[in-house]
Amino acid sequence: MSKEEEPKLKKIVDAADGLSLGISMVVAVLIGVAIGLGLEKLTGEAWTLWIGVFIGVGASISNVYKAYLKQKASLEELANDPRYSYKEPTNDA
Repeated sequence: MSKEEEPKLKKIVDAADGLSLGISMVVAVLIGVAIGLGLEKLTGEAWTLWIGVFIGVGASISNVYKAYLKQKASLEELANDPRYSYKEPTNDA
């Protein structure tokens, strides 16, 4: 892999990572609805659909929380980097 391709691939990976959160939220809710529909057909009760919806929404919230923790750890790593530390101005003049 040449040096010219690395920045392009890094941008694509970063964009896919941001896009994956939105996709995972939608997929989690859809899977939950599918579980609810399956429970509805299995039991014959209409209210069991809502169990699946709540499972999907809960999984979606869990995905957002995991992404938040990952981003927070990344930012804390940057905060501990000495290149970004705040230094008091000196009066050497």
